[in-house]
Amino acid sequence: MKLVIVINGCGGVGKDTLCEMAQKVYRVKNVSSITPIKELARQCGWTGEKTDKARKFLADLKALTVAYNDYPTAWLKGQYEAFLAGDEEIMFVHIREPEEIAKFVSVTGGRARTLLIRGGARMAQRGAYGNKADDEVEAYAYDHYFTNDKPLDEVEPLFLAALGEMLRQAEA
Repeated sequence: MKLVIVINGCGGVGKDTLCEMAQKVYRVKNVSSITPIKELARQCGWTGEKTDKARKFLADLKALTVAYNDYPTAWLKGQYEAFLAGDEEIMFVHIREPEEIAKFVSVTGGRARTLLIRGGARMAQRGAYGNKADDEVEAYAYDHYFTNDKPLDEVEPLFLAALGEMLRQAEA
């Protein structure tokens, strides 16, 4: 069975850590709609930093490429097709913007499930990041929600159980 999960959540909530946990049990493909944008950003001098200013730059650059030729969705479609032809079981697709999530779900013919990760220390400290991509992650009706608010050794079995349930639902 193959499961495509659009995973979202504000910066610092642990999305990458949760995906790494999944890799311990499942064959995982992990992609992000921002990956091709980061390649462009490097050409403009971005060095990989994860500051609020850099997050805004990446979000703005992504918005420009979406408006011009929908490059991120086209790139993700190629990644999805490669996943279907490969041997991975789960594909995590990191997308922030609600309208971009909807486009990708449509590209998969509705097969992609959506998951919002909530929690993390940063969210408890402040609410707004200052860019649309982070600030509007809650503006989508996700299929699943997961709160990452426990120590790693406690959250791992909970997240793996949630993934197992998502796989069972996908098979039904």
